[in-house]
Amino acid sequence: MQTTSRTPAPGEGAEPLAGPDGSRSVSGSLLRTVLMGTVGSLMLFVGSLGVGWLASVSPLRQVPVIIAMRFTTAGAIVSILLLAMGGMLLIREWLRLGQKLNRWGPGSGRWVLIAIAAWSAPMLVTIPLFSRDVYSYIGQGRVMASGLNPYEHGVSTIDNFFQLGADQMWSESPPPYGPLFLWLEQLVVAVTGANPDAAVLWFRAMCVLAVIACMWLIPRLARLHGINPARALWLSVANPLFLTNFIVSVHNDAIMIALALAGTYVAAVHRNWKGGLAGTALVTLSVAVKPITLVFLPFIGLLWAGKNASWTRRFVAWFLTLVYALALLWLMGLVNGFGFGWVAAMSTPGSVSIWYAPVGFLGGLASALAAAVGADAGQWRGTVHSIGQALAVPIILWLMFTGRDERIIRRLTWAFAAIVLFSPMIQAWYVVWLIPLFAVTGIRSDWQVDVLFFLTVFFMIYAVSDQLDVFPYLDLDLSSGRLIAAVVALSYGVYLWFLDPATGRRLRGRSEPPVQSAVI
Repeated sequence: MQTTSRTPAPGEGAEPLAGPDGSRSVSGSLLRTVLMGTVGSLMLFVGSLGVGWLASVSPLRQVPVIIAMRFTTAGAIVSILLLAMGGMLLIREWLRLGQKLNRWGPGSGRWVLIAIAAWSAPMLVTIPLFSRDVYSYIGQGRVMASGLNPYEHGVSTIDNFFQLGADQMWSESPPPYGPLFLWLEQLVVAVTGANPDAAVLWFRAMCVLAVIACMWLIPRLARLHGINPARALWLSVANPLFLTNFIVSVHNDAIMIALALAGTYVAAVHRNWKGGLAGTALVTLSVAVKPITLVFLPFIGLLWAGKNASWTRRFVAWFLTLVYALALLWLMGLVNGFGFGWVAAMSTPGSVSIWYAPVGFLGGLASALAAAVGADAGQWRGTVHSIGQALAVPIILWLMFTGRDERIIRRLTWAFAAIVLFSPMIQAWYVVWLIPLFAVTGIRSDWQVDVLFFLTVFFMIYAVSDQLDVFPYLDLDLSSGRLIAAVVALSYGVYLWFLDPATGRRLRGRSEPPVQSAVI
C-alpha cells in the first residue's frame, strides 16, 4: 500500500473543545458522554417494555412491570416519551463523542469501542423496536421446518403465526431472502422450538456477531483508504442508526453487510485469484442473505483483476466472478431444493413505497394525477417506480467502467447508493447499509457530516413515531401515541440542530487533523 499526504479537508484539524476557562476536553468529559449515551440506551430499553414488539404468547406479558408499562395509559405514555427522548439523547451523545475526539489521536479508538460497548449493552435485552421483521424470521423458519417452500408458502400457512408476532401485512409474501438466511431461520426454530422470546435472542446474537465483525473490518478498510480508523468506526458502528437497526430491531441486514464488507476487504487486500475467489465467495454468502448485495460483485471483479488491469483482464475477472457466484448460488439452491426461487421474491420490498423516497414521492404524485384524469392510478405509480429503479442501472454501469483504480470501493459505494436512492421505498436500514462504505472511503467533517447527522436525526424521529405497539384498549390510541413521539423527537431534533450550544457548534464548521490518503 502506497501512502501520500493530502491537504486536510474542512473540519479536519481543530483543537479539542475548550471550556470558558480555556480548559480542554479530557477523558472525564468523554466518560460523561459515554454515560449519558448509555442513559439514552437504557431509556430505549425501558420504553420497549411498553411499546416494543412482543409476541402475544410471550410469557413476558405476565411480568408486573411490563403489565404496568404496556397495559395502562400512563405506562404507554411514559414508554413513548422514554423512547423518543432516549433515541434523541443517544444521537446527541454520539455527536458529542465525535466532537470531543476531534483530533482522533492515540486512544480515540479505545473511547469509540467503550461507547459502542456501553450503548449496546442495554440493547441486548431490549424488546424489539422500530420493526417486527424478526418475528417474520421465526415464521419463515417454521415454514422451512415444515418442509414447505417459503417462496411459495407464506408464514400464514403455519398455525398461530400471528400469535408469534409476525406482521399480517407480509403473511402471504415470499421472503426477500436468500438460501443462507433461510437455513439460519430454520436453525433458530429448531433450537428454540419457535419460542418467540428465545428466538429473538438467538437472532439478536447473530446480529451482534455481525456487528462485532463490522467493528473489526471497518477500521481495516479505512486504513486501506488512508482514513482514520477510529473516526470511521465512530461514523458507522457507534452511530445510533447502526446500533438500533442491527441490534434493537434485529435486522438480518447486519449479517448481509458484515459478509459483504468481509468479501470486499479480502478482495482489496489480496488483489489476485486467491482474493478474488475468497472475496466473491463471501459476497455471494451475503447475497444468500439478501440479494441486494449483488451490486458488489462487479467491483469485486475489478479488485480481482488487479491494479491497472487491461480491459481484457477486467472482462475475464467479471466473467469469472459471475460464473463462480452463480455456481455457489446454484449449489445452495440445489441443496435446499428451492433453486433460484428468491429471484422472484426480490420484488417484494419494491412493491411498496414511502413518501420521503424521491421515486416514492414521484410515484404518489403520478398516482394522484392519474386519479384526477380518470386513469389507472396503480399503473401510473408502478410505471414511475419502474423507471426510477431503472435509472440506477446506467449509473452502476458508468461506475463500473470509469474511475481510478484506487477508488474502486468508493465507486462501489456510489453504485450501492444509487440502488437505494432510486428505490421507491427507503427504510432506515437501507441508509445503514451505506454508512460503513462511505465512512471507510471518506466522509469529510463539513457538510458531509452534517448530512449524516441530519439523516440520523430524521430516521430516528421517523422510527420512534412510526413503529409503536400500543395496546388497542387504552385511552391512548395508536395515532395519538405516534403524534406524541413525533412532536417530542422533532422538538429534540430542532434543539440539537439550532439551539444546543454544544452540537450547534458542529454545524458552523470545525476542523480536524490531516489523515493519510492511500492507493489500494
